[in-house]
Amino acid sequence: MTTINPYLIFNGNCEAAFLFYKSVFGGEFPYIGRFNEMPAGDNTPELSEEEGNRIMHVCLPIGGVMLMGSDSNSASGDVVFGNNFSVSVNVETKEEADRIFNGLSAGGNAYMPMADTFWGAYFGMFTDKFGINWMVNFDKNEKQ
Repeated sequence: MTTINPYLIFNGNCEAAFLFYKSVFGGEFPYIGRFNEMPAGDNTPELSEEEGNRIMHVCLPIGGVMLMGSDSNSASGDVVFGNNFSVSVNVETKEEADRIFNGLSAGGNAYMPMADTFWGAYFGMFTDKFGINWMVNFDKNEKQ
């Protein structure tokens, strides 16, 4: 089943924000990862120690959705408030990921094409022709 979740981007205070959200909604973080935990590679940006400690990804289940978030870094640039969120679409097959990505990104800016990632997903990001940011994710490890 395809699901849609809000994804919030912060300028270095993602952890504080999610600890606050957790204090209000309760629950536990199924995952919280930092930029300095990324494996070295061709696409891994050079980050300062402070940026390395920023949140790369965090999620908090709330009701039937997952609130997700991360911090920006010097490679991605500071976020502009009002443009610091994405709609994250999680699908069940690689083919569905490609179909959704190609359909919604038509006429927009596909700045991170669909590709395999170090965290075991097939993932891509884009801004659609209406200015809305999207992420498409297929968790290969869960669906194989």
